[in-house]
Amino acid sequence: MSRVGEKIKSIRNSNGMSQKQLAKKLGVAESFVNEVESGRKVANQNLIDKLSKIFGKDINDITMSFEEQVFKEDKNQKYVAEPKKESIKDVWNEAFGSVLKNVPVYKYDLQKAISTKQLPLINNKVEGYSQDKVLYLEVEDEDMIGFRIGKGDLAFGHITHEVENNSICLIEYNNSRALRQIKKLDNSKVLLISNRGTLRTETVGIKDLKVIVKLDRIEIRL
Repeated sequence: MSRVGEKIKSIRNSNGMSQKQLAKKLGVAESFVNEVESGRKVANQNLIDKLSKIFGKDINDITMSFEEQVFKEDKNQKYVAEPKKESIKDVWNEAFGSVLKNVPVYKYDLQKAISTKQLPLINNKVEGYSQDKVLYLEVEDEDMIGFRIGKGDLAFGHITHEVENNSICLIEYNNSRALRQIKKLDNSKVLLISNRGTLRTETVGIKDLKVIVKLDRIEIRL
């Protein structure tokens, strides 16, 4: 076992987390976590950053022995009679690991991610937005079915607090959260539009409205 792998295993155990639970949070296979902890794979900076977020503390100090560890592993592999052959799946996973972003999927309360979906990371952005601003929302009701947005669909969007005319957003008003289309009436009022088969409108003051997420597209679940 490498020193890097030992450190990751120690932190995982101290957090009462199994390899399977950690793998799920990282969006990788349980076997990958096992190979990193056992030293058969070397953790890269992207993985270290993800671990830091999961454990809630900076663990970049464990990168200090990366170059030394890589040298040792390469040297040891020269004397292995039958080196481990990586599958095509492993090769592709490693090739795309640095260019894919695990985008979290949330309920409307945005308290805890219920799953993740991978999207391409281009120039450190996802779909043109900062990677820490993008997310998916699982649609919780049929309030927007008239807009072809139904319960269980996944809505990709980005965090914003701007009131944008004709946008469909996750908003908060009257102490509740909902998806609504926003139409500006003037500088102080907006019209909130929903459609459960019949169009419904509600006029509210901009000051009484909080925009949380602007929807960019919908992925329909069949």
